[in-house]
Amino acid sequence: MMNIEQIYTGCLAEAAYYIESNGEAAIIDPLREVSPYLKKASKDNARIKYIFETHFHADFVSGHIDLAEKSGAEIVYGPTASTSFKAHIAADGEQFKVGDLTITALHTPGHTPESTTYLLTDKDGKPYCIFSGDTLFIGDVGRPDLAQKGTLTVEDMAGTLYDSLHDKILTLPDDVLVYPAHGAGSACGKNMSKETFDTLGNQKQVNYALKAATKAQFIKEVTDGILPPPQYFAKNAAMNKNGYERFDDVYEKGLNPLSPVDFEAMANQTGALILDTRDPQVFAAGFIPSSVNIGLNGQFAPWVGALVTDLQQPLLLIVESGKEEEAITRLARVGYDSTIGYLDGGIDSWLAAGKEVDTVKSIPATEFEAVFNANPDVHVLDVRKPGEYEAEHLEFTLARPLDYINDWTNEINPNDTYYIHCAGGYRSMVAASILKARGVDHVIDIAGGYGTLKATDLKRTDFACPSKAMKV
Repeated sequence: MMNIEQIYTGCLAEAAYYIESNGEAAIIDPLREVSPYLKKASKDNARIKYIFETHFHADFVSGHIDLAEKSGAEIVYGPTASTSFKAHIAADGEQFKVGDLTITALHTPGHTPESTTYLLTDKDGKPYCIFSGDTLFIGDVGRPDLAQKGTLTVEDMAGTLYDSLHDKILTLPDDVLVYPAHGAGSACGKNMSKETFDTLGNQKQVNYALKAATKAQFIKEVTDGILPPPQYFAKNAAMNKNGYERFDDVYEKGLNPLSPVDFEAMANQTGALILDTRDPQVFAAGFIPSSVNIGLNGQFAPWVGALVTDLQQPLLLIVESGKEEEAITRLARVGYDSTIGYLDGGIDSWLAAGKEVDTVKSIPATEFEAVFNANPDVHVLDVRKPGEYEAEHLEFTLARPLDYINDWTNEINPNDTYYIHCAGGYRSMVAASILKARGVDHVIDIAGGYGTLKATDLKRTDFACPSKAMKV
C-alpha cells in the first residue's frame, strides 16, 4: 500500500508531502506548524520515521526541528549540508525505506549547494515520483542566485543546476511524477505554473529551461530577469540551518488578548509595529494611527517578509474575530516570532474606548478619471511589480513597486498628494498605510486598482518601456 499526499499552502505557494506505507511515514519539507502531520500519522496508525528536507529553505521556516522532537523522526538533508542540530546527512544515492517504499537521495545542487531531489520507488522497484524541492518546478527551475559560496557566481550555480537536471533527473522515465516544493506565486522561481505537479515527460516538452539546447543557453535563460530576493530569504535559511524558537512557545506568547488601554501601553513600551490584518477597504474606513495594513486574505506572510526588515520586531495585531491563531501561525512560518499580543475585540473595542482612529480615502476609478482630467499633473504611484508595469500601465504613472518601498519612500514629498494603485487594491492599501505611518498624510487609494482603471478612457501604454522618474 502507498499513500502520497501533497499538502499545498496557497498563501505561501508551498507544497509539503506526507508519505505512508505499512505503518511508516515520512514528511518532506514540512511547514512550521507540525500538528497536521502528527494528526495524519495518528489517523493512519503510522510512525513518522523520516523528515526529508530538499534544501535549506529561504522563503519559509521549516517545521523539521519541532516535528523531530515530537515524533522521534530523523531529519535528513542531502550531501554537503551542515546543521547545528542533529540530522542525518545523506550520501548521494543513499536509500531509505518507508514501509514497502524506497526513497533515494539524489544530490542535485544548483539552487543551493545541498539541494537534493528524493526519488520514490514502489515495492516493485519502479520509479514512481520525485520530490524535486526547488531544483525543478512545474514550468521552471530554481533560481540560482540565493546561495553562492566564495568565488562562485550566479552563472556558476546555474551551470551546476544544468548538470544536476541533465545527469540526475532527465535520465528518469517520462512517466515519473514531479512533485516540487513550490508553485505559481513563489519568489523561488520566475515562470512557475499554477499546476502543482506533472509528469517529467510533459515537463521536457513545455518547461522552457529544460528545452534549452545548450548549457550556455540554459544559463542565459535561467539567470535573465531575476529580481532581487526578498530580504527575509537569507534570514529564514539561517533559521532552518541553525534552529529556532519552539512554535508552541511562539504561539503562546502571541495569543495574548489585550484591552485597548493595555494594547496602547504595550505599543508605547515596546515600540511594536501595529499590524492590521483586515481587508483593505475595511482598514481604510478606520484604523489605529501608524498601523500598517497587510491583509490576511492575500499573500500575507510573504509581504510581511518583504517589508518588515527586522525578524525580531515586536508585533501587535489587529485581526477579525477568530483570526488570531491564523495570523500568529502565518507570521511564524516566515520567521516572525515576536508577536506579543492582539487587540481583544478588534477595532470595535478601540472605538468603544473612544480612542483615535485614522482613515485612508479610497475612490473608484471613475472618480480618479475626473480628478486627472481636471489636473493632469497629479502624482500617481503604480505599486505593482516591474514586470506588471512594463507589460501595461497608465502612461502618466510612476513605477514604484511595493517590494522596494523602503528604498523609494525618501523620494516622496510628505506635503504632496499621491494617488496609489496596484492590480486589484490589496498592495495599494499596504503602500498607503506605510506612507501614512511615515508621515505622508495625503495618500488616496484607487479602489479596484488597474483592473478598474483599464475600463476608463485614461491613456495606457501596452508594451515595455522605461519607468518614469519620480516627480517631487
